[in-house]
Amino acid sequence: MAEIAHLHQNDEKEYRVAPNNVEAEQALLGAILVNNEAFHRVSDFLDSSHFHEPIHGEIYEVCGKIIRAGKVASPITTKTFLPDELIIDVTMAQYLARLASEATTVINAYDYARSIYELALRRALILIGEEVVENAYEPDVDMPSSIQIEEAEKSLYALAERGRYNSGFQGFNTALRDAINLANEAYKRDGSLSGTATGLSDLDRLMGGMQRSDLIILAARPAMGKTALATNIAFNIAIKYKAEPTADGQLKTIDGGVVGFFSLEMSSEQLATRILAEQAQISSSDIRRGKIHESQFSTLVDVSNKMDQIPLFIDDTGGLNISQLVARARRLKRQKGLDFLIVDYLQLLSGSSKNSNTNRVQELTEITTSLKALAKELDVPILALSQLSRQVESRDDKRPQLADLRESGSIEQDADVVLFVYREEYYLKNKEPKEGSPEHLTWQSEMEAVHGKADIIIGKQRHGPTGTVQLGFEAQFTRFTNLAKSDYLPERME
Repeated sequence: MAEIAHLHQNDEKEYRVAPNNVEAEQALLGAILVNNEAFHRVSDFLDSSHFHEPIHGEIYEVCGKIIRAGKVASPITTKTFLPDELIIDVTMAQYLARLASEATTVINAYDYARSIYELALRRALILIGEEVVENAYEPDVDMPSSIQIEEAEKSLYALAERGRYNSGFQGFNTALRDAINLANEAYKRDGSLSGTATGLSDLDRLMGGMQRSDLIILAARPAMGKTALATNIAFNIAIKYKAEPTADGQLKTIDGGVVGFFSLEMSSEQLATRILAEQAQISSSDIRRGKIHESQFSTLVDVSNKMDQIPLFIDDTGGLNISQLVARARRLKRQKGLDFLIVDYLQLLSGSSKNSNTNRVQELTEITTSLKALAKELDVPILALSQLSRQVESRDDKRPQLADLRESGSIEQDADVVLFVYREEYYLKNKEPKEGSPEHLTWQSEMEAVHGKADIIIGKQRHGPTGTVQLGFEAQFTRFTNLAKSDYLPERME
């Protein structure tokens, strides 16, 4: 008897049925056919592909099309668009009528849908697991274990984000609906921005905020303040973070965002010091050297307490390659959420290939292409910083151009937006003539005109105009600010 029981257990393991609940599927479809309100309660997270029984998915899909068209989905209106015969001796009309007659209250529709959704995710997990095991047993020659891990992580991330393991083609009506929702969100959001606000109003006005799935390149020569601008934007986005729960239990960002910052050049402590100095308006060099008095220290404590809970996550691991960065970004999105990603900076990243024949141009092409693909996959803007070539310094006009992007045309090609930081003050300061000379007076007036100002040049923008935005720059606090325009200032009272 023990042997028979053992054999029976083995049979059960060998022929295990994928997790499903046909009764929950029938109950939900019955509720929808009796009261179409049930569909609206579940359609924002439940899709026809989540049903285990193909015919149930087909019925759900047809009901959805009828309801979205403003009509009533009932057994009579639905049967027209479905095959006549379901199984032997049972017609589609009879089956739909039975679903409707045995339907329970619409109140339970959400619970049925959640059960169907969860079981679909479990079935998808089983498929991913089987694929991982199969690839591990019989790997391709050109697929090392590290690539297999990345592929498995990518599949798990896609499942965690969308609840589907294969999105495939989508109808234009779906894309159109997403576009309308985006416009509606922009209309309701402060400042009417379609993207994530940087907190720098003139820049936001010209760009409409940082757009999801965009790769944004921020380039400049050293000492122009590109890292300072990136940290300013990161803080401005993180401090405004607000989210609300959605129907499927996830959190949806409604303002600001969760920010990930890959700091390949500076340590997380140095980056935090910069943001602390900027917000407390105390020189970062004074903070590092301890040259602060008691009241300033009190301000630092207050500011640090305010910043303590902001969703800004820093990875300061040096020597990352692009594959490692992609894997870590996916993990952050899955574990903490992610609305905005910063990479500081491109030239410190390496390609994933260990091939010694790969030159730097090919490597950078792989990096920018991968970052653009990651922005689309995670559906977040990625701000990648880049150094400009030295040829800028050899020109009289040192304002950067697209041709100055270092090492590869792929940066310009893959980027949706290219921004340059340019501070005339930095170059003019090094040209000071002899004091007391006529040239010195001219130089002084020129310095006054550009003091504390920085130009953000939009050299490329797929979704909008190019142009230049002027910002204020407070060097001692490494802070960019909105520049007060004299046109907007109140009239002076004499």
